Amino acid sequence: MTDTAQRTDPAPAPGPAPRLEMRDLSKRYGGVRAIRHADLTVQPGTVHALVGENGAGKSTLIKILSGAEHPDTGTISIDGTPVSIASTTDAIALGVQTVYQEPQLFPELTVAENFFVGREITRGPTIDWRAQAPRMLELLDTVGLDRSLASQPLGALSIAKQQQVSIAKALLEQASVLILDEPSAILTDAEIEVLFGVVRRLAADGVSIIYISHRLDELFRIADEVTIMRDGETVSSQPIGELTVREIAERMVGGAIAEGVHEAGEHGEQVLELEHLTLEGAFSDVSFSVRAGEVVGLYGLVGSGAAEVGEVVYGMRRATSGRMRAAGDDRHPATPAEAKRRGIRMVPANRTSQGSFSFQPIAFNITIGSLGLLGRFGWVSPKAERRIADDLIRRLAVKTPSGRQPIGAMSGGNAQKVVLARQIVEQPRLLVLAEPTQGVDVGAKEEIHRIIADLAERGAAVLVITTDLAEVQRIADRVLVFRSGRIAHEFPPTASQASLLAAAAGAEEHVEAPRLDTEEESR
Repeated sequence: MTDTAQRTDPAPAPGPAPRLEMRDLSKRYGGVRAIRHADLTVQPGTVHALVGENGAGKSTLIKILSGAEHPDTGTISIDGTPVSIASTTDAIALGVQTVYQEPQLFPELTVAENFFVGREITRGPTIDWRAQAPRMLELLDTVGLDRSLASQPLGALSIAKQQQVSIAKALLEQASVLILDEPSAILTDAEIEVLFGVVRRLAADGVSIIYISHRLDELFRIADEVTIMRDGETVSSQPIGELTVREIAERMVGGAIAEGVHEAGEHGEQVLELEHLTLEGAFSDVSFSVRAGEVVGLYGLVGSGAAEVGEVVYGMRRATSGRMRAAGDDRHPATPAEAKRRGIRMVPANRTSQGSFSFQPIAFNITIGSLGLLGRFGWVSPKAERRIADDLIRRLAVKTPSGRQPIGAMSGGNAQKVVLARQIVEQPRLLVLAEPTQGVDVGAKEEIHRIIADLAERGAAVLVITTDLAEVQRIADRVLVFRSGRIAHEFPPTASQASLLAAAAGAEEHVEAPRLDTEEESR
């Protein structure tokens, strides 16, 4: 080597490839673009949180990764190799597994049978249980389950333990990317700690975890990085330690205060009053009231307990303790039929299975709950049925050529209006609405909001239970934010979306508006 020769240091060795890279993904359903230019990068052996409001695009992104949907554009790589995921079978073969909030298993089978269903080790025509046992027991140890549970029916286990079985089954398939979809939503605090222990052990063993949750505070206890989505796009992706709960909430909602906030009107007598109401395992010590002409919103994330409050008010469940006075009666409605007799009506969140008769005509679906208005002595007057149905079709602007059209052939928004119409054939004193605009388009949502406002103006007390931030601000006079089975805060509708989300996610120290403790303050 001469004096003038220059020494060149070797280039640093490249680091390991990301376990998962999803780049520039887009997916359209008809005229609706679910995601656009979405990205997600997950490193080996890390817990990566994926957050966003309902409709932000998280579910579509995960469906694409798990092979349930196909992207219109974009690329996916695993361990640096481009892959095509055309089916769930492809995803499993590539080491991608999804564990959903409610275990997708067979409750009537034993834990051992659930482990190997569809992948049994056989000897001739029979299952070789002896050959299966070592791997099964190893996985039970991995997820912290007692080995004695192997012979127990899955349905006899708690939801938390069923979830651990689901995770163990995913590991049996050699999962290197494990998607946990709202895993803590229906767990107790003690069960969440067990779950976190399992997640940490898996990450330490090199498994990459995609952790989807609305509970923002818990992410700081388990996640290494966080990707935030809004309106189908990736807003940011970075180490979670660089952010606060407040900053995540603001990025999820864009930091804006919703427009078109509902203006409170005059309210009449108290129609619903709850005092220290408790339903064991769902909510506890819940106290609030709703007056005639008032719209009160219960806003909470999945598993917050808000939905179960509505079910108790309507007589679908029986409270464990506490007092409820509804529609002038101090007794808890024992059944929905009793609630109806007292002028209480409810529109359920699942209109397909609980709210409609899909093969029956619109007119039938509207009037079936009010047969006493249609005739006498058990005879139904077709003329009366048409008159009542046609009146509500016009009033609610249901788009249909005829009341004889089956409700199952209608769009989601129009079907929801028909379900709502049934509950207002006779003006209710108290109307409970669970996710009233879930799955409907923007135009139908506006019309349903108008209907709710009209019902309140006519004197009904309205209780709206929703996970839609913009909705609860737009239509409610007061917003009660639920978290972990309790009312965390009470807000006026002018509170920012970020404040409502922060309260629901457990970041009370970041909440802007103080709690309203008296009826006068709330008005």
